[in-house]
Amino acid sequence: MKYDIIVIGGGHAGIEAALASARMGMKTLLVTILAEQIGAVSCNPAIGGLAKGHLVKEIDALGGEMGICTDKTGIQFRILNASKGPAVRGSRAQIDMDRYKMFMRTVVLNTPNLEVVQEMVEEILTKEGKVTGILTNLNNVYHAKKVIVTTGTFLRGLIHIGEIRQEAGRVGEFSSKKLSESLKSFGLNTGRLKTGTCARIDAKSIDFSKMEIQPGDENPIPFSFRTDRKSFSPKQLPCYITYTNERTHEIIESNFSRAPLFTGQIEGVGPRYCPSIEDKIYRFKDKERHHIFVEPQTLEATEYYINGMSTSLPPDVQREMIRSVRGLENAEIVRYGYAIEYDFVDPTELKHTLETKKVEGLYCAGQINGTTGYEEAAAQGLMAGINAVLAIKEEEPLILRRDEAYIGVLIDDLVIKGTKEPYRMFTSRAEFRLLLREDNADLRLMRYGYKLGLIDDDTYSRMLKKREEIEKGLAYLENNFLTPTKETLTFLESIDEQKITDKTSLKNIASRSSFNIEKLERLAPSIIDFSEEAKEQILIEAKYHQYIQKQKSQINRMKELMSVNIPVDLDIESISGLSNEVKEKLIKYKPPTLFAASEISGITPAAIEILHIYIKMKEKEGD
Repeated sequence: MKYDIIVIGGGHAGIEAALASARMGMKTLLVTILAEQIGAVSCNPAIGGLAKGHLVKEIDALGGEMGICTDKTGIQFRILNASKGPAVRGSRAQIDMDRYKMFMRTVVLNTPNLEVVQEMVEEILTKEGKVTGILTNLNNVYHAKKVIVTTGTFLRGLIHIGEIRQEAGRVGEFSSKKLSESLKSFGLNTGRLKTGTCARIDAKSIDFSKMEIQPGDENPIPFSFRTDRKSFSPKQLPCYITYTNERTHEIIESNFSRAPLFTGQIEGVGPRYCPSIEDKIYRFKDKERHHIFVEPQTLEATEYYINGMSTSLPPDVQREMIRSVRGLENAEIVRYGYAIEYDFVDPTELKHTLETKKVEGLYCAGQINGTTGYEEAAAQGLMAGINAVLAIKEEEPLILRRDEAYIGVLIDDLVIKGTKEPYRMFTSRAEFRLLLREDNADLRLMRYGYKLGLIDDDTYSRMLKKREEIEKGLAYLENNFLTPTKETLTFLESIDEQKITDKTSLKNIASRSSFNIEKLERLAPSIIDFSEEAKEQILIEAKYHQYIQKQKSQINRMKELMSVNIPVDLDIESISGLSNEVKEKLIKYKPPTLFAASEISGITPAAIEILHIYIKMKEKEGD
């Protein structure tokens, strides 16, 4: 049985990788342990959030599926940090976790060029350092030109609930053991990480009247640029907020001796920015309480996810600590929380295409690369799928720069810096976040998706029209001025704006923090018929013009460094002036450009300058 590309794993990374591959014309096989779990939402029933929402919008702009599925199955939509600047806002949606899984599975099973088999992969097959296929637990051999591994938490997965340990990749599902050994046999450096999940509570046992209600946005904005914003009107359910208290903390503290996290039972490193409740109580002893978000898991709202109480404590402790929380006094646990340890591949073993450096044609994407989160996984899966196809077609890979996309930041951080703990995306990781906003992901990236055949003509045409409207609107604001005449001052007063004393461009007036779209339409009537999305972009670009120009200047300087390639055969050891530490890191990580080298922890500007000079000298010698 021969395929162009085989994808191992049917989670968020595997879905995007397989769909991209098949939609780009490759005969694709998706191998998963349980077909009904394709698209399963293992942890919290939500997509997006701060920085994560950026990733989903970028996935969508490139032609991925996550944003569309979220719009179809979302049960609450909110913009986080809505009162702050557009660069740090983040879209988040509660999803119906059952319908999300069903939607994704239906898409996968109905996609041309894509086949699905329910088997467990035990070995990656290679010949002379190149991938040739896979061997499964049913002794089936499938041949392929490229293999993408997206195993999530399944590689030697080990679940912890108190002293109880279960070999599983997710509760009730087999752990994948032999595949981990197969990857190690190639000399890939692997490690052990840990993540966890929270208990789920029977809705009948919750007293919501004691909690703070948290509704969705009154005018929800969809994730996908392909969803009609005007007709988008999902049924929204509220979430609720409650808090831990002194009694909760006492219960947890008195059971530290039974917590696998502290007894040495768990070896893997957990996520710093999403700690378990026992870790929070241990690390933040001075905090009197912690937020608990009570979130519906489905449209029927029969179960609620207790976000903020991830734990691996024993069942009896989980019951006691949950019932100490206001509104959860009579809580009945449907599913207990647990921690899970799993193997991951050191992402510095990968190229920017997500292909391994040691095995040609073998790609890794998702949690296997040390990340945490559905969105980070899906972004990697999409890029791995795209680049595997481009490699087969012998075309240039798609490597997004740090100034182009959060996806570029994510992958660059992983393959250059590596990670010792589960990596989570934050807006602070992006140096040029004012340019990499959620709202302009289509303007930044859709041209790539269209070129790859993942974005249809109609969607692309709408983006081009939006871009044209933005350019016209900004040109109008830049080229038209107001002078402090009586008529002008009266007009400014009528829109509740301060007067001007000199000739002023409309763009400067529109840049005021007090300006909104309604005022913009009165200031520039020519934009009234533009789309709402275009008007929003015009206002943002006007408000942040100076800062955007500053970041663009920084990018131009960065591009100068990026354009200087480090020759593959460069003898790093022979470069005098570099410390042994710098040499070791350059040899280990093999950065392709000076900029990539500059991103490695411990590589100083002085070392980059020495390297730059040495490369220039070698180029002259070659001439």
